[in-house]
Amino acid sequence: MPKITYIEHNGKEHTVQAEVGVSVMNVALDNLVPGIDADCGGECSCATCHVMVAPSWMDVVGEPGEAEESMLDLNPERQANSRLACQIPVVDALDGLVVELPEFQF
Repeated sequence: MPKITYIEHNGKEHTVQAEVGVSVMNVALDNLVPGIDADCGGECSCATCHVMVAPSWMDVVGEPGEAEESMLDLNPERQANSRLACQIPVVDALDGLVVELPEFQF
């Protein structure tokens, strides 16, 4: 099982095992990682699962799709490495993935 590290805004790290096939958002929710609200339940209709992907992982994770881009554009804290965790499916290649959580979800 791949491992994902979530880093809260205050620097606290949560490294958890992830089931292949679920989203990075669901892994966080299933493991009670604070900082992801997931108001829309993973439907890509909000931006409350915003994460910043560690730069070294951007090529593996890939670029956001059109719907995700629209949601990210609504976020005032968007960065170049921003993604919605609901749109990142867990695959074996993500073993070791590191994502940072913003202080607030919008």
